[in-house]
Amino acid sequence: MDIALVYESVLPARGGCEHYIASLAKYLVRDGHAVHLYACRWDSGALPRTMHFHRLPTPTGPRFVRPWRFGRTVEEAMARRRHDVSMGFDKTWGQDILYPQGGLHIASADYNLHKHPPGLKRLVAGILREIDPAKRSFALLETKQYLGDKQPRIVVNSEMVRRHFEHYYDIPADRVSVLHAAIDPERFDAPDRFKRRAEERANWSVADSTPCGVFLAMNYRLKGLEPLLRSLVYLPENQPFTLAVVGSPKTGPWEQLARGLGVSHRVRFLGFRPDPQNAMFAGDFLIHPTFYDPCSLVVLEALACGLPVITTTSNGASELFTDGREGILIDDPHKHRHLAAAISKMCDPAFRSPAGPLARQAAQRWTFADHYAKLLRLFGEVAERRAAA
Repeated sequence: MDIALVYESVLPARGGCEHYIASLAKYLVRDGHAVHLYACRWDSGALPRTMHFHRLPTPTGPRFVRPWRFGRTVEEAMARRRHDVSMGFDKTWGQDILYPQGGLHIASADYNLHKHPPGLKRLVAGILREIDPAKRSFALLETKQYLGDKQPRIVVNSEMVRRHFEHYYDIPADRVSVLHAAIDPERFDAPDRFKRRAEERANWSVADSTPCGVFLAMNYRLKGLEPLLRSLVYLPENQPFTLAVVGSPKTGPWEQLARGLGVSHRVRFLGFRPDPQNAMFAGDFLIHPTFYDPCSLVVLEALACGLPVITTTSNGASELFTDGREGILIDDPHKHRHLAAAISKMCDPAFRSPAGPLARQAAQRWTFADHYAKLLRLFGEVAERRAAA
């Protein structure tokens, strides 16, 4: 097949959707498909050499204008060529398939309000959101994407996001295919894992016997670091526990919060790590009390490392494991005592020891190879319908 992929920037080292596109392109090229990329920038060294690249001008202007300009540029560029099937990943339109890996913007905006605790802060944030020009701009853009003249086949990475399409836009389930996030679990097989664990813990000054939870994110506020730190206040003083915070190098305000709460002795702020996998090897479980995630890859990566997970029902990745078996689900990170109780339960070897191997088994069910096979079948169906039309 002749397949077009559309995304503004494809720099796979940044992870997320850009890494996904690179992985998908490698599989497609390996299987003999002609793959075209429409983008403004890319890392050619991280993409198959036989791909066809179509450089588009980088959109300029205010944040709420740039996606419209990019979408129109894509529309004009693709009108000059014919592909068997085309797939867009973000704020663009006109492709046969749209795969919004970040979920619906309108749903994300609603969930993001919950990162503020109930009360005045959340109320003020809601008012400011209503007068933000980006809110109206992106809402109009989503209407054009999904309810316009050319209605695409939609791919989402969780049942949660599928329900959002039904709730916000009344889009029926038969237009939406759920393909959960996926990884290559073999990436997390390290023969020297225990050596890395020992070295990491020595650097952190954490004994091997001390239960250690890992918090791994770039957007600390959205992913729930504040309520997580506040929950540590409710851990019993005699409860051994250390929290390793990995991701963003901007840790100053969070370190200050930990000191103010009197929990800084329990926390190691590690900042940005080019090797976050080593941090997970050194940990005993992942804590990801996010306010919104369509389907968090870090949860799947933790499971692949054999780490049970604490996360929220606002994370589509909660569908990848069973509550009380490979992990623990909470409904609201602002319920600090509930989060502290989940941490205490995870610190108990009677729960954690069997949960680790079960977590590894759960990750084996969500491989990229299986995800790719399902996506390729969808490509074939869409291409056949397009040819018949």
